[in-house]
Amino acid sequence: MPKIYFAADHAGFDLKTALLAHVRTLGYEVEDMGASALNPEDDYPDFITPCARRVAEKMAKGIIIGGSGQGEAMVANRIPGIRAAVFYGPIRVTKALDIEGGRSEDGYDAVRLARRHNDANMLSIGARFVSGQEADEAVRIFLETPFSDAERHRRRLAKF
Repeated sequence: MPKIYFAADHAGFDLKTALLAHVRTLGYEVEDMGASALNPEDDYPDFITPCARRVAEKMAKGIIIGGSGQGEAMVANRIPGIRAAVFYGPIRVTKALDIEGGRSEDGYDAVRLARRHNDANMLSIGARFVSGQEADEAVRIFLETPFSDAERHRRRLAKF
């Protein structure tokens, strides 16, 4: 199995620790790129930037966690080759949505579509908005969902 890279600041530290264990149970190798200790004064770019660079360099996947996930995604997306999507928790589909062969109503379609349509290579999780179980499921779906490789999606990604 491929290696998955992780990084979090103080707000995402506890969830990152739990997700590292969860992803190992799924059979993946993990690399924790920090924070290595809970420090309320740390700054997320110090951990997210090196993690995003490693993901881009290795053409791998990464999980980044912070309070909202937004700042973490913004920092990661500044690195060429990174496509970080934010996850705030399951959301109910309000419009008909077909995902290659069937409508999904479990609330994780934003994660699936980020992988299938945008080939997202980093998932940014807002730790203040999700439970551990929701984060576990989002990460599993993120890691298991393939890019569709449809021509229209390849064409769009080429414009990044």
